[in-house]
Amino acid sequence: MRKIVSVLLTAALLCFAGCARTSTGASEQSPSVSEPQSAGQSDSASGGGQQGGTAASVYMTENISPEGLAAVYEALGWTPSGNTAVKLSTGEPPASNYLDPDLIADLVRSLNGTIVECNTAYGGSRLEENYVGAAFGDYDSYLVLSHFKGHAMAGFGGAIKNISIGLASSEGKAWIHSGGTSRTNVWGGEQDAFLESMAEAGKSVSDYLGNGERIAYVNVMNRLSVDCDCDGNPAEPDMHDVGILASSDPVALDQACIDLIYAQRDGDGASLIRRIESRNGLHTLEHAEEIGLGSRTYELIRVDN
Repeated sequence: MRKIVSVLLTAALLCFAGCARTSTGASEQSPSVSEPQSAGQSDSASGGGQQGGTAASVYMTENISPEGLAAVYEALGWTPSGNTAVKLSTGEPPASNYLDPDLIADLVRSLNGTIVECNTAYGGSRLEENYVGAAFGDYDSYLVLSHFKGHAMAGFGGAIKNISIGLASSEGKAWIHSGGTSRTNVWGGEQDAFLESMAEAGKSVSDYLGNGERIAYVNVMNRLSVDCDCDGNPAEPDMHDVGILASSDPVALDQACIDLIYAQRDGDGASLIRRIESRNGLHTLEHAEEIGLGSRTYELIRVDN
């Protein structure tokens, strides 16, 4: 299985290596919503920051295996159309916590999908355009497989980060990190501007893909380090593995993962919460909901028998 995925990945990297000024416009108009509350604990039925509104469905299994992954994907009821990309992060050597190829290989094959990545170095109120990998438009549908974890700059990384920074070209990464002020320098940007730009870049991707109809998301909550997969020597996780979650709403999905971590605020999730809050990471979810990328209100549906 690992060999098959490696071959697909090599082809995808060659395809995405040419990162250009392919842009998708961010929405200039966003719905008016009330200010979301901070993250809290969720139960098996519902959770999320803001109360009221339409609850998105988030499916969960505690079985971190190819079978568990297949179960939450099937629960989505989402069928890709046309040429299908499977977006993931390949991490950095030598010891990154990227997704195990043996975990994802069966699902990738079942979709006849091509693994894509854009790991080149490093309209809303922040971004009027978004610079993505040159081959982004070659695919009709995207399944986004994300390893949920902490992040040294964003506080956490999940679905939203994977479709913003994760799909951006080298120029686009700088554009997001700088809050839309530089296409060459990823450093020195204002923190909240960076977080808001991630949400806006993610929305531009979702809008391009049929207003979210041709994209779905899976987050794997294992190896929950405070550090991102872009760190080749991440800190060892303090928190236990949780499971696999899936949704057609990236905001609800990331919020559900956050809530599962906050449920361990006084336990082994404490260090990850400190990382998230020290970077104001929840602001990404607040802004993403505000601009209409998704909802922080969700129903958590467990698929385990």
